[in-house]
Amino acid sequence: MTNPNPDAGSPDKAPATPEQAARDAAGGTGRAADPTATAVTNTPGGVKRPEDGPRPSLGQLFLANLWAANTVTVTVLALVLAMLVGAVLIIISDPEVLATYSYITARPSDAINASWTAVSEGYANLFKGSIFDPEAFSGWLNGSNGWEPVFAPISETLTYAAPLVFTGLSVALAFRGGLFNIGAQGQATIGVILAALAGFLLPLPPVLHLVVAVIAGALGGAIWGFIPGILKARAGAHEVINTIMLNYVGVYFLSWIIVQNGVQDPERTDAISRAVDGSAQLPRLLGADLRVHTGILLAVAATWFVAWLLNRSTFGFELRAVGANPDAARTAGIGVGKTYTLLMVLAGALAGLGGAQMVLGTTAAALTPLVVAQIGFDGILVALLGRVKPWGVLLAALLFGALQAGGNRMQSYSGISLELVTVLQALIVIFIAAPALVKAIFRLRAARAARLQTSLAKGW
Repeated sequence: MTNPNPDAGSPDKAPATPEQAARDAAGGTGRAADPTATAVTNTPGGVKRPEDGPRPSLGQLFLANLWAANTVTVTVLALVLAMLVGAVLIIISDPEVLATYSYITARPSDAINASWTAVSEGYANLFKGSIFDPEAFSGWLNGSNGWEPVFAPISETLTYAAPLVFTGLSVALAFRGGLFNIGAQGQATIGVILAALAGFLLPLPPVLHLVVAVIAGALGGAIWGFIPGILKARAGAHEVINTIMLNYVGVYFLSWIIVQNGVQDPERTDAISRAVDGSAQLPRLLGADLRVHTGILLAVAATWFVAWLLNRSTFGFELRAVGANPDAARTAGIGVGKTYTLLMVLAGALAGLGGAQMVLGTTAAALTPLVVAQIGFDGILVALLGRVKPWGVLLAALLFGALQAGGNRMQSYSGISLELVTVLQALIVIFIAAPALVKAIFRLRAARAARLQTSLAKGW
């Protein structure tokens, strides 16, 4: 009878040579086994992975994910794009630079040099006015000036950023709860009114006077936030329409109250109120010559509080649940209407604190029709730039404060319009709000988190 497998168990089979054994170990491919090959095992899912192979280092992982569409990379590249577009605007807004382009084919170096000079000087002054001035530092070292000019750029940046932190947190907090708070401007307006009234009408001792004035500003914003909140909860009225209308009411109420007896400065005929008492003003941090005040410390404390509220508190969980899906939250027993009301009250209080800083800090000491400026509307940009996360809002407010502080020096030293800073702010928000555009321009890879999320969605 013929053996169906003559190689198996045949006593007459010659022993395998070393070469044949090596081929068998290599899987029958005819190639010798690699003694340096890494042992590979099969995972339960059928995917082979190395057991003892070298793992990538931290530096390799960093370089592998550096050019990926993550939040940090997209934000930095959005800033780069905004600066590039701003450079083009600086060039086309300078008549002398544009004149060199009329003969660019004859002498291209003139246009290139003039453009580089205009752009470099403009952005250099932006940096010197917001972060650090090397000339002031060298002057401090050689004794030609004091230490105050060295810290003046940072002082201006923090001064402009402090109220924006509060209005940005106001918009971000409401957004996390599913509401779009367009009324931060009106809430800040009511906050600045009540803070100023408490600042020059109440005869209180210094520390108590400041505390009462700050609380009055927060209370004013909370009242102005309660109105759209209760209307949303009880009548289903859309918060965007209500807050926009309340912005106008706040502006006209400010214009009216300034000229009332007991509020208007008796020595002035224009629309300006009495000055806030010194006992109700926020103390300065770096002396009388620098404008930065303790409001920036309150802004950091408010950022920490909002972060804790959202991530560590029961109300924060309910707020995020309502923002994600109101119907599911209602089914789970969460009071959606109550959450909306409390949310708008807190958002209004934050915006009111931002408005209070405009008159209790170093920006102004009296009420005027433009005392609030545009901090409420800028707070919307800050919240979007910070991706509605508390610490992101703080960083975005610092960036906007730096642009504002540096823009003043750009206008004074380089003759560049201050409106260009506003254009830069808008461009930054546009590019950050459109990460797909930034990803397409710079050909970024998909972020690791995004790839993981996609794999989770599709299954293992």
